[in-house]
Amino acid sequence: MHGADTDAEAGDAAPGRRIDAPWLRGPAAQAVVSALAGSGARALFVGGCVRNALLDVAVSDLDIATDAEPQDVQRLLEAAGIRHVPTGIEHGTVTAIAPGRTLEITTFRQDVETDGRHARVHFGRSLEEDARRRDFTMNALYAEADGTVLDPLDEGLADLARRRVRFIGDPARRIAEDRLRILRFYRFHALYGDAACGLDAAGQEACAEAVAGLDDLARERVGAEMRKLLDAVDPGPALAGMDEAGALARVLPGAATAGIAPLVATEALAGASPDWKRRLLALGIAPDDAVEPLRLSRAEQRGLRAILAAQAEARPAAQTAYRHGAEAARDAALLAAAAAAVAPPRGLLRDAAKGAMTEFPISADDLIARGMKPGKALGDRLAKLEEAWLDSGFKASRGELLDG
Repeated sequence: MHGADTDAEAGDAAPGRRIDAPWLRGPAAQAVVSALAGSGARALFVGGCVRNALLDVAVSDLDIATDAEPQDVQRLLEAAGIRHVPTGIEHGTVTAIAPGRTLEITTFRQDVETDGRHARVHFGRSLEEDARRRDFTMNALYAEADGTVLDPLDEGLADLARRRVRFIGDPARRIAEDRLRILRFYRFHALYGDAACGLDAAGQEACAEAVAGLDDLARERVGAEMRKLLDAVDPGPALAGMDEAGALARVLPGAATAGIAPLVATEALAGASPDWKRRLLALGIAPDDAVEPLRLSRAEQRGLRAILAAQAEARPAAQTAYRHGAEAARDAALLAAAAAAVAPPRGLLRDAAKGAMTEFPISADDLIARGMKPGKALGDRLAKLEEAWLDSGFKASRGELLDG
């Protein structure tokens, strides 16, 4: 097992930069680090958890990089009584299952051979080599157990401060290692980039040159990236960059970005959170046209079709929510307002939520009690009364409807 090479890594620390996050102090993270570091191995938090802690953004996944080889990681976790699974052992990854948390532990490595989707790796002990094989400079940031931030390439902190999404080293080479990085480039710009500064020119050029490689990616991976991108607060600039590079047409043929900016502005006025399904429709993509490109689940397809059904009804949000649910009514109203360049209805979110909880005050038993027999005529009458009730904005009382 490799131990820490303190002389080789002496210049890694970023002076004065530390993170102090609840997950860092949590028992799961500390237990795993202690299990590795107690035997002399180096164990560093890396990537998204460090990046997001520096940005004060929520952290979902915890990743640890170590100079201990995978079999040693397993042995040390076993000795510490920590459950673990060899989730990607051929690439050096072991998942630790600690109380309340799972942590992915990956041995320092280099990608020595890739086909754009899979890599053959070489395990090493150099932190700098491990950093150089990552995708973006802001993801090549590490942290010690005490929160001390390490920037082995001396680029990550500066780029993060500028909100600049930049490939490590040669962008074309990084993309050749994994073509999904084309989509990650745009997704990271949408989530973490500075729209005012624009996309990194070298990265944009490399993505445009390699865009044909998107055709070979598994649609599940493409769909996962696009959902995350479309869920950004403002995906507009990233989508425009994708469109310019030819990437958008590769993953979503027929998509048009003109409707995104008006929708984002309308969402802000209404206080609505981002939703990728709403943005997908704003791109002009019908549910049937997204099933294969994004591998939509049946539930996602139903959600998209509910929005379209709500759009087709010329009713206020509360009434469409009664029929199609609060989310569909909300999204239909937001899309309609954005398309018409008007402000969203006041109280939209409140009205949609209220409408979805409203119950029709009449049942078939009420009509039977008044002499109607079960059958088509009863069903037609019930539907007519429901329409009248909806037209009244839920104001018509049970008595008024039955006596009308």
